[in-house]
Amino acid sequence: MKRLITLLCTAQICLAGVANAAPLSITLPPETAALKPSTLPGYPLAQQKCSTCHSADYINFQPPGMTLAQWTAEASKMQHVYGAPISDQDVSIIGAYLAVTYGSAQASDAEVQAASSPQAQAPVANVDATALLQKNACLSCHAVDHKVVGPAYHQVATKYANDPQAMTKLAASIQQGGSGKWGQTPMPPYAQLSAENLQTLAAFILAQ
Repeated sequence: MKRLITLLCTAQICLAGVANAAPLSITLPPETAALKPSTLPGYPLAQQKCSTCHSADYINFQPPGMTLAQWTAEASKMQHVYGAPISDQDVSIIGAYLAVTYGSAQASDAEVQAASSPQAQAPVANVDATALLQKNACLSCHAVDHKVVGPAYHQVATKYANDPQAMTKLAASIQQGGSGKWGQTPMPPYAQLSAENLQTLAAFILAQ
């Protein structure tokens, strides 16, 4: 009986210690992997779209020497299986970049040039801000009224409320990306957006 009482008391002390323990804090190492630079139009597009869901290490883990068809199929899988916010056109352009930079294709290949041709990437014209936000996966990291990965659009609008250069500064921030203004999590650049689309997005954000 004395042994049973001792065990019960010991268990209570252990449980009390667990209940009073400070929460465990884990700090992950900073992300250092980066996509290999390229002059192909798929490079900035991959920086913008692929980094929304995973690090560049995922690409490095793929088998070496993959062909254009294989890399394009991999990008297509991200779109259709995992729901990545990329279009069929994005799949083609990103696939060409990955095939040349990480696979067996050459930038001079006719198929690569056709897939990554800037002419194939028709500019978005006369679309509203909501369509632009959805097409460019902006809502994966932002919301209007609360922080997600990046700040709420309402917070951004408040910050720039009395700045006469707000439209210009915000459009430049969207185009160039970067980190430090709202924390250390980087925002990818949106260099492919036209001046008109940048102004549309900036105006929408500032109106929140």
